[in-house]
Amino acid sequence: MPWTRECYCLLLAGVFCLPLTLSAAQHGISLHGDLKYAEDFTHFDYVNPDAPKGGSVRLSALGTFDNLNPFILRGTSPAGMSDVFDSLTVQSADEPFSEYGLIAETITVADDASWVRFDLRPEARFHDGEPITVEDVIWTFDTLKSDGHPQFRIYYSEVERAEKVGERAVKFHFAGTENMELPLIIGQMPVLPKHDWEERDFSRTTTEPPLGSGPYRVSRVDSGRAIVYERVDDYWGRDLPVNRGRFNFDQLRFDYYRDATVAVEAFKAGEYDLRQENIARNWATQYDIAAVRDGRIIMEEIDHEIPTGMQAFFFNTRKSKFADPRVRKALGYAFDFEWTNRTLFNESYARTSSYFSNSELAAEGLPEGRELEILEDYRDQLDEAIFTTVFQPPTTEGRGGMRTNLRRALELLREAGWEIGDNGLTHTESGEVMEITVLLDNPSFERVTLPFTNNLERLGVQARVRTVDSSQYQNRMDEFDFDMTVQQIGQSMSPGNEQRNYWSCAAAETSGSRNYAGICDDTVDSLIDRVVYAPDRDELVAATRALDRVLLHGHYVIPHWYLRSFRLVYWDKFERPEISPDFSLGFDTWWKKD
Repeated sequence: MPWTRECYCLLLAGVFCLPLTLSAAQHGISLHGDLKYAEDFTHFDYVNPDAPKGGSVRLSALGTFDNLNPFILRGTSPAGMSDVFDSLTVQSADEPFSEYGLIAETITVADDASWVRFDLRPEARFHDGEPITVEDVIWTFDTLKSDGHPQFRIYYSEVERAEKVGERAVKFHFAGTENMELPLIIGQMPVLPKHDWEERDFSRTTTEPPLGSGPYRVSRVDSGRAIVYERVDDYWGRDLPVNRGRFNFDQLRFDYYRDATVAVEAFKAGEYDLRQENIARNWATQYDIAAVRDGRIIMEEIDHEIPTGMQAFFFNTRKSKFADPRVRKALGYAFDFEWTNRTLFNESYARTSSYFSNSELAAEGLPEGRELEILEDYRDQLDEAIFTTVFQPPTTEGRGGMRTNLRRALELLREAGWEIGDNGLTHTESGEVMEITVLLDNPSFERVTLPFTNNLERLGVQARVRTVDSSQYQNRMDEFDFDMTVQQIGQSMSPGNEQRNYWSCAAAETSGSRNYAGICDDTVDSLIDRVVYAPDRDELVAATRALDRVLLHGHYVIPHWYLRSFRLVYWDKFERPEISPDFSLGFDTWWKKD
C-alpha cells in the first residue's frame, strides 16, 4: 500500500460489524471477513490506553533528505513524515486488512461496490485550526493523481472521480464493481489542506514544513542532517479510539548518518535511543559492550507475523542482456546463500523462496486445487516447468565450493547463446559482452555482493559493484538506470492494487514505480487482476499463489533471505504494552519511563 502510517497491511478476522458490501454507514470496513472491533470499542487491544505522554526520542536514518513533500517523485523525503498527515481511515495492526474511521466518522459502501462514501468528523482540523472539508478531500485526490508521485496514478487508476454529496460527505465513484479493495485504498489517502497549497506548485520540492492534521508537526529542520517533530498538544484526534494509547512521545528526532557502521557506533555512544538491527553480523558481534551487560541497553527479538516479501538481487530486464530467462536463471547459480548465511550471518536467516514469504500466500509444492485451475487457463503461455517443477533457489554446501553450480550456469548460458571469448562472456550473435554493475546505496551490502560478483567473474562476466549516496540511488531507481540492484518488496496479508505497481506492464514504463525488474507479461497482468478482483479470501489466496509461482519461474530476481522477528537494541528508557501487534512493531504505542 503506498500510504499508511504503519506501512504494513494486516491479518486475523474477528466477529463484529457487517461485511464490506452492505450499503450502510459503518465505523470501519474489512476486505474479507468481519471487523474485530465493534462500533463501541474504546482502544486497540495492543495499546495501553493509559500510557503516559511525555519525553523525547532520538532515532536514526541513513543517507540524507532534501524535500518535505513526501507525495511527489522529486527529491528525497525524511523519515517520520507520515505522522504529520491524517488519512480518512486508519488500519489496525492485528487484522489482515481492516480500517476504522479517522477523519471519516463513517464509511458506506455501495451494495455493488461501485462507490464508497465517507462522512467526515466535524471536529477534524488541520494544525492551523482550519476544518478539514470535503473540498480538501476532493482536492487531495485530484492533485495526487495529476501532480503526485506516479504511483498514485497507478493506485487510483480505477477511481473515476470524487463528488461532494453533503456538507460533510464525499463519494468516490469506481470504474467497475469487482475491485473490493478500492474503498479501503481510498480510506488510506492522506487529506491535505487545499488552502495551504492553492498558491504553490505541488509538484516541486520544498523545505518548508508542511501543514498537516496528524499527531505530530515538523518543529525543526537541519537540512539533510536531522529533522525534529513535536507532538501536537491540541491534536483534534487524540481521544479517538483508534488513537488512544498511541503517539506518546512529546518529541521525535531523526538524525541522519552516512552508513550503518557509523550509525551503530553512534548508537553505542548514546547519540540515539533505539535501533532496529537488520545486519546479522552486527547483532552477533557489535553489542558485546558494558552497557548491554549491565542492562542499560536492551537487546530483544520481537516475533511478528508480517509477510516478509522478497528481498533479492533484482535484474533490470529492460536491458537486452537480461531479456532471456535462461540468462537470469544461470546468473542465480553464482550466488552462494549457504556460504553467505554461515560466514557472514551466523546462520541467522532462512532462504527466501517466495514473493510472499512467511505467509499462507506463498506458492508451495506443485500447484493443486484452485491454484492449478487458475494456472490451467494460461497453460499455453506458461513454461511447463511451472506445472512439473517446484521452484527452489540453487543451493551449495556452504563451504565456498561453486564448481557444480557454475558448471550448470555455463550450460544455461550456452543454451541462451553466450560463450566465453577473448573479452569474456559474449553473445554469439550480437557480440555483446556481458558487463554487470550491481548498484547499491548501503555499503553494508558490499560484503554480500562482492563474493557474488567474484563468482560472476568466474563465469566470464565483467562484474563490478558501485555504491552511491541515497539521493543518487533514488534518482537512478526512479529512472531504472541500473543493471542489477538490491531491493526489497514487502507484502501484506491482503495483496491487491499495489501488485500493479510492482509487476505490471504499466508500471514497467512508469518512472518512480516499484517494478524495478521491468516485468511486462500479459499473464502476470492477468493474474494481478485476479488478485485485485478476488471476491473472497479463498480466491485471493489461490490467485496470489498462482502469481507468485509465475513470478518465481520468471527468474526476475535472485532471492536473498528473511527473518521472522524484529531485532531491536535500545537504551533502557522505554516501556511498552503487554500485547505486541502481530503485524507491526507498534513503536507508536511505546512510552518513556518515568
